[in-house]
Amino acid sequence: MDPVKKSLISLHVTVMLLGGTALFSQLIPLGSIDITFARSVFACLLLFAVAKLSGDGLRLNSNRDYLIAFGLGIIMAVHWVTYFMAMQLSSVSVGIIALFTFPVITVLIEPYFEKNRLLWQDIASALVVLAGIALIVPDASLENDVTLGVIVGIFSAFLYAIRNLLHRHYFSHYSGAKAMAWQTLIVCPTLVFFVSDELVMIDLNTLWLLLALGTFFTAIPHAMIATALQHLRAKTFSLVACMQPFYAILFAMILINEQPTWQTLVGGLLVISAAIYETINTHKENQKTKQCS
Repeated sequence: MDPVKKSLISLHVTVMLLGGTALFSQLIPLGSIDITFARSVFACLLLFAVAKLSGDGLRLNSNRDYLIAFGLGIIMAVHWVTYFMAMQLSSVSVGIIALFTFPVITVLIEPYFEKNRLLWQDIASALVVLAGIALIVPDASLENDVTLGVIVGIFSAFLYAIRNLLHRHYFSHYSGAKAMAWQTLIVCPTLVFFVSDELVMIDLNTLWLLLALGTFFTAIPHAMIATALQHLRAKTFSLVACMQPFYAILFAMILINEQPTWQTLVGGLLVISAAIYETINTHKENQKTKQCS
């Protein structure tokens, strides 16, 4: 098979698996901290094994990199906890749409990390996202779980945007598997003192679900990303990644019988459209920068 076609199929499988993580917020009868802790333990073990077998080695290059890994791991811990919390408060559809405000959030906060400025198109994208979120929010009250879920989801998106920018600037010289291995390693001790007694008393079915989440839906997709990027452009990767909410909502409708409202679907369409636009626009700006340099 053609390497590009093989990588594209691999990428779609990866995005489907990452989209599937959202389902575990409803399938696993545990709180978001317990789910994140167990997910990180299983993912960490497999990611370090992948890094070792691929010849990457396990050590980082400098003490500075260990400090960066520590900071990224703490951000990732809170991001994952709020990711699952948002869906448990609202639904898979609402939670994943709230999370995918992160491409626009990234564009809005990027000037603080790089020497660039906001464009009017970026402001327009932010307004489109606000309109989409307004459709999803049922009631302007924190007593409404769906509203609270949206707020928590947007906070999770903000953390994800921060983590991605920091990772790109300070940690991108490591492979995806090795970088995620170290971040998940930090997540474990960060959350261990907040884990409930329920995690110790789980049944076999819940254990299998946690194992699947940590391995097939976390470690394996992050290892596959590095392989897919060998033959695909960054633009292609980013655009396919924007399909994650589509897969998550589709899986939720088929597997757990979740029925999103028309407001959620229209709001989601607005948010994802803005995310796709910013993805394309960012790629164009990067191309211009490379041509000028």
